[in-house]
Amino acid sequence: GSLLPEYYEVYASYFVRYIQEMSKHGITIHAVTPQNEPENPKNTPSLVMTAEEQLVFIRDFLAPAFVKNSIGTEIVIFDHNADHPEFPLHILNDSVARTSIAGTAFHLYLGEIKTLSQVYEQHPDKKIYFTEQWTSGTGDFGGDLGWHVKNLIIGAPRNYSVNVLEWNLANDAHFGPHTNDGGCNLCQGALTLNAEAITRNVSYYIIAHASKFVPPGSQRIYSSEVNGLPNVAFLTPEGKRVLIVLNERPGATEFDIKLGDQFAQLKLKPGSVATLTW
Repeated sequence: GSLLPEYYEVYASYFVRYIQEMSKHGITIHAVTPQNEPENPKNTPSLVMTAEEQLVFIRDFLAPAFVKNSIGTEIVIFDHNADHPEFPLHILNDSVARTSIAGTAFHLYLGEIKTLSQVYEQHPDKKIYFTEQWTSGTGDFGGDLGWHVKNLIIGAPRNYSVNVLEWNLANDAHFGPHTNDGGCNLCQGALTLNAEAITRNVSYYIIAHASKFVPPGSQRIYSSEVNGLPNVAFLTPEGKRVLIVLNERPGATEFDIKLGDQFAQLKLKPGSVATLTW
């Protein structure tokens, strides 16, 4: 279904109350989106929102409610696939609504990661977020590792995203808990918790290639685009350089890292990922 306009004010009040109650427990909510996957009618629960509906809700109800209650939580729009950039652009092109919006969130179940750049380049003062991609309990470890590293860990930052989120952190051996009707019964956590045992799954390693070496406050820096060797580089707040490289080529591949007059030569097996720091 969709949200009736007469309940926009109630829905805005829900966000205010939620943020306030979480704050009482010492939990600061950095950002919210008005609805997960607003173009998806099949989620449980789900709430379909057109771009115009989300624009009106934010501009006339959610943003004023945040101001009235001194809520500093960011408002981030869209939170859906990269095949419809016209959705966030419609909202960001509104001169009033855009003043209350921090940025746009994307998933990549449809579309291409380069779409993030398309939105950023039209509104470079607004941030880009990557907020969801799941791996299946029946997926292929190597295939999932390569696709997610290429598109999320490497692709999203190269297209201006300030973050990368995998879905989800942990679940049990039966992929729970989740809603019984319409919930994802194959979405695998980074960790599987089973009694006293903890299993590290592919999402753990996807994220670990970046999260263990690229702390908050790091900045993406230039690195050459090389065919068959997707990569991304960062400068950390401590002044360290980090390079994440995936070898998509069918065989072992040697490549050089050049920084000024310094060189290092490395060799990667096919399908492997390396995180290099210096």
